[in-house]
Amino acid sequence: MSTPTAALAAAGVSIWLDDLSRERIESGELAELVRTRNVTGVTTNPSIFQAAITRGAGYGPALAREAAAAASADEAILRITTDDVRDACDVLREVYDATGGVDGHVSIEVSPELAHDTEGTIAQALALHAAVARPNVLIKIPATRAGLPAITAVVAAGVSVNVTLIFSLERYTEVIDAYLTGLEQARANRLDLTTIHSVASFFISRVDTEVDARLAAIGTDAALALRGQAALANARLAYNLYEQRFEEPRVRALLAAGANRQRPLWASTGVKDPSFPDTRYVTELVARGTVNTMPAATLEATFDHAIITGDTVTARDADARAVLDALAAAGVDFGDVTRLLEERGVAAFVDSWADLTSTVAAALAPALTH
Repeated sequence: MSTPTAALAAAGVSIWLDDLSRERIESGELAELVRTRNVTGVTTNPSIFQAAITRGAGYGPALAREAAAAASADEAILRITTDDVRDACDVLREVYDATGGVDGHVSIEVSPELAHDTEGTIAQALALHAAVARPNVLIKIPATRAGLPAITAVVAAGVSVNVTLIFSLERYTEVIDAYLTGLEQARANRLDLTTIHSVASFFISRVDTEVDARLAAIGTDAALALRGQAALANARLAYNLYEQRFEEPRVRALLAAGANRQRPLWASTGVKDPSFPDTRYVTELVARGTVNTMPAATLEATFDHAIITGDTVTARDADARAVLDALAAAGVDFGDVTRLLEERGVAAFVDSWADLTSTVAAALAPALTH
């Protein structure tokens, strides 16, 4: 019997797991999710690693080795996280090979402390790529102003990139341009474009959380009727933009040279508002050629009871624009929403990175004092 995740995959959506831990890898659970839940990729971020290491999740021996080697917290974090990502890449390697590199990727993010440091981001992205040393690793770079030229430089060096923390259509346009420019430079450098992959991670639930809070504060019937619509409208317009941009002559020339499209990826797909279905950001964002990266709970909910009805994105751009127009008429400044969400997203990852560093430093401290 076909499962909802199988139906989602058949509809052209790549299912990636937005979670990783050493325990999940070593127990065989990740491989099992590939086999039974149609998982074809993994994404990570500082919050995920912080949670995994704080829980323990099989990191005791690794931390003991790092302590015995008198490693600093930063050195230990680099080795532990790149080891996890390398091992996950090996689990997904068969998927990568079978799909010609379209799927089978595992993402690792540059330090969020570098979000406004172009040169620092470039240097760490290249270092992470070299440390993992697997063709199916994606280096996550935030779509900040400083991140845009870093995306171009890293892609130009032949490194595959997951562009993260995208909230606005305006910034998404700049992300696409940064990727295309990087491909053009890679082609000029005579690199093999077929080996360079990218996804553009458009964040979903955080948009509704912020917009719905503003609608509640406005409190009119017209405002309250718009609850839960902003994120889907924003994502559908992003997909429409993707379709348009990747048909341009500039892109066709790159595709003819072997380049890959930068696929839209729906991130932050766990539903925060309990009044909405827990699979809302899965079933309402079905479109061929997209990725949906799901927290473990959302993945299980999708497998258990999601109803996949086919494409729920394409040709809905007019309705999506009407939603954004209605939000503006109700008094919601959507540009302010997306600016704030980018700032908060960076700050949250910086906080998680600080917590991770503190946790690891505390684990190393007893050995370092002897």
